[in-house]
Amino acid sequence: MIITDTHAHLYSEEFDDDREAMMQRAMDAGVSRFFIPAIDSTYTQAMFNLERAYPDHIYLMTGLHPTHVKANYEEELQHVENNLAERKFYAIGEIGIDLYWDKSTLEIQQKAFKHQIQLAKKYKLPIVIHCRDAFDEVFDVLESEKGEDLFGIFHCFTGTLEQAKKALSYNMKLGIGGVVTFKNGKIDQFINQIDPKHIVLETDAPYLAPVPFRGKRNESLYVVNVLEKLSDLYNMSTEELAAITTKNSEDIFNA
Repeated sequence: MIITDTHAHLYSEEFDDDREAMMQRAMDAGVSRFFIPAIDSTYTQAMFNLERAYPDHIYLMTGLHPTHVKANYEEELQHVENNLAERKFYAIGEIGIDLYWDKSTLEIQQKAFKHQIQLAKKYKLPIVIHCRDAFDEVFDVLESEKGEDLFGIFHCFTGTLEQAKKALSYNMKLGIGGVVTFKNGKIDQFINQIDPKHIVLETDAPYLAPVPFRGKRNESLYVVNVLEKLSDLYNMSTEELAAITTKNSEDIFNA
């Protein structure tokens, strides 16, 4: 059984003390494909180091995270462009809009989001969307950019069934992580109304650990808990759902 974690910040400082053991735990459980989203230029070298350590398992993205869209965002976007010109990446992400932490940067977040979508189209890559307290704003940008060349993943999907269907209308898969195991997560109430061909598994490690690890550091091993919860909700075996979601990840990332 091959399990894919489509979103994990495994270069995070939170893994510096036990990264090798953490990776081995995941791989021992069948989690063997790890897609790694970017944050900003300060993490690029750590991402490359991770890839060098696990070349058969790590798939890197490049991009500027919306919470890191600051006064220097144009320089950061140039860094993303330079990365794309120099080597292969599997997606532009994570990108999007976050109004939870700072509403004052909405305008430049929108500019950065649109610019990176256009880069994804240029390089024929998927996008991986971060959306927090900003569904309407994200959908507005997607509407302006919609087309056959727009596709990707709505990372850490936490919206309603209606919002899920809207995301799918823009050629997005839904990234499902630990929230599906939360009592108040709500997506467990409707996710089985979404065909599993439209979902992928993720952890967002080191954040958003699933039950029974909620509140602790998340790691890629715990994507198994997400898989088990979804298997119950879809009433199918973990092997079958792992195969479907890994195939979905292969289709999106072309890897």
